[in-house]
Amino acid sequence: MSEPLLFVYGTLRPGCDDPMAHWLRNAARHVGRAAARGSLYRVGSYPGFVPGGPGEVTGDLFALADPESVLATLDDYEECAAHFPQPHEYRRERLIVQNEKGAVEAWAYVYDRDVAGLERIGSGDFLA
Repeated sequence: MSEPLLFVYGTLRPGCDDPMAHWLRNAARHVGRAAARGSLYRVGSYPGFVPGGPGEVTGDLFALADPESVLATLDDYEECAAHFPQPHEYRRERLIVQNEKGAVEAWAYVYDRDVAGLERIGSGDFLA
């Protein structure tokens, strides 16, 4: 059985100088670039991804050798673990993303609030 995948599109991507991005590079194996259908919005200094629709969001895939531990840490980081008060800003869900090998299923943290009033990142690439 292959390792579960994680799609990241913002401050967790390689090339971002965020402490959690450095942590993820040590906790999981970078697989490469990927893209997902949806829109990206600027939420302060970080993005929010809303899946679906005609847009495309650029990100990266990571393979998770220890998915329970990595996802639990990221659930805390994204403040969507059960012990955080509702409503959560993000929720973790499985999505279909495209990489150089075709369509694959991956976990992603999607924005779970209203995007009215947020700036849409037209390029779909937070690091562009």
